[in-house]
Amino acid sequence: MSDHPAEAPAVLEFVAENVKRLRNERQLTQQQLADQSEVSRRMVASIENGQANISLAKLNQLAMVLGVTFSEIVRPAIDNTTQSEQILTWKGAKAGSEAYLGCSVISQNEVELWSWKLAAGDFYQAEPDPQGFYEMLYIIEGVLHLELSDQTHVLQVGQSISYPSDQRYRYVNQQTSPARFIRNAVVLRSN
Repeated sequence: MSDHPAEAPAVLEFVAENVKRLRNERQLTQQQLADQSEVSRRMVASIENGQANISLAKLNQLAMVLGVTFSEIVRPAIDNTTQSEQILTWKGAKAGSEAYLGCSVISQNEVELWSWKLAAGDFYQAEPDPQGFYEMLYIIEGVLHLELSDQTHVLQVGQSISYPSDQRYRYVNQQTSPARFIRNAVVLRSN
């Protein structure tokens, strides 16, 4: 899953199986899923065939329509809810840029824990999430430029930030060494 061209991660296999299984369980056609998630039918068909690379935001839209969490749609189908293995969900254009979903917990709100590594000179361009989504970043190595719609924040080791992710944002590594950071994605659901 990438927002710029790169080698597709193996997680697309799980996504293909999960989307098709969940869509069939909910007795939705590909067109119905496409209409409800605002993802094209052609993209839904390509995802189910394991041939499409979809943005993280669009994949989350599919998960919401299918009534599951983001982590449930990207991981292998398992019988228990314990998730001890990190799941590769994004690879950048440059070797060494990658994001792993560490875990998520379902409560009244959904929270996801991610481990990111962004190679020197690489970036990740995100699409806006729905309203009620927030992110928290904590830098553990290097320097990360977080470009939000209204300003750019330069974050160094030990610094953190939180912001609503219902806007376009971009992670950029302008340095000559990798940037590593922890990302928490929080979904605040209204009752």
